Amino acid sequence: MPNAVLDLAMDLVSRPSVTPEDGGCQDLLIRRLEAIGFQVTRLPAGEVHNFWAERGARGPRLCFAGHTDVVPPGPREDWHSDPFTPTLHNGCLYGRGAADMKGSLAAMVVAAERFVALHPDHPGRLAFLITSDEEGIAVDGTRRVVEWLQAAGQSIDWCVVGEPSSEEHLGDCIKNGRRGSLNGRLTVHGIQGHIAYPEKADNPIHRSLRPLADLAARSWDQGNAHFPPTRLQFSNIHAGTGVGNVIPGSLQADFNFRFSPESTPEALQTGVEGVLDGADLRYSIDWQLSGPPFFTPPGDLVDAATQAIRAVTGREARLSTAGGTSDGRFIAQLGGQVLELGPINATIHKVNECVAAADLDQLAQIYTQIMTVLLSKTHAHSSPSHAQ
Repeated sequence: MPNAVLDLAMDLVSRPSVTPEDGGCQDLLIRRLEAIGFQVTRLPAGEVHNFWAERGARGPRLCFAGHTDVVPPGPREDWHSDPFTPTLHNGCLYGRGAADMKGSLAAMVVAAERFVALHPDHPGRLAFLITSDEEGIAVDGTRRVVEWLQAAGQSIDWCVVGEPSSEEHLGDCIKNGRRGSLNGRLTVHGIQGHIAYPEKADNPIHRSLRPLADLAARSWDQGNAHFPPTRLQFSNIHAGTGVGNVIPGSLQADFNFRFSPESTPEALQTGVEGVLDGADLRYSIDWQLSGPPFFTPPGDLVDAATQAIRAVTGREARLSTAGGTSDGRFIAQLGGQVLELGPINATIHKVNECVAAADLDQLAQIYTQIMTVLLSKTHAHSSPSHAQ
């Protein structure tokens, strides 16, 4: 079936599933997996669709993880074709989710079908963890499935997350870790008043300028051999009543830390509050930890992935921890090795998102090779090394 991956990817793209909607994508995947012997447990939470599928009863567990939800398409008039009508043009599949990450889901499932056909009695356990809440607030998705696994005393030894990790060519980059993400919403409290009588007011804009600049310029850590330094970025600053003659009573600033393992959320919070306290501000902060950093050193999983990429594409993959967050931050809490490996990420979240059709089939070959290497008799009776 030379077009098996492309056909499934097109079927998935044709189902609108803007987060947290699933659009019937998971029903399609579940039917395919059940047909080859997977036991499926649906784990809905709120408006989110999740499922856990597993084949095999004992031995190390290799999991493939992904999401069926996609970001909104944006202005449809800017698309060359309807974002939810899969379209082939110049060897590429166009449509929302083609690269992030319905193409990966199709490659995973077809890879499993091919692997099971060749190894119907494979040792070890092959699993899928699929959610419809990765592009949203990520509260009721993979996080809930991980909690369910933890409550059942289950772990994942190796996990491949199908996020689009490649940069210029398929398989040129593997994400073997990610920085943590910590959000803060700062409110600086002042006293509203007439702009002509500043002595009767307390302008939170004036009070905030220097400490906000100090926070933006501060060095938080130097990173390490695997992670860049921690950075703080402001994403939104708002103050004012909408008119030009009123000193506002408050200022609100949203910011985010992408932090390395050299910093902890607690230390970053203390550092921010120290700067603000030193500026004699009246303020409050709402903190939200999106996830801690994780890192998978070279070992069984990284070796299997790099070998598979080399065998299928002839490329030597580069390891990286750069970029945003993924659901790997939740899965890593189970103690196993986690990496991200998927298509080229050049068009993700953009209009005219696309993926090369040839890359999809090669990606399925890579995934099948990873299954073959890890779910072997050599590993079936041994304990894999875990992430640090």
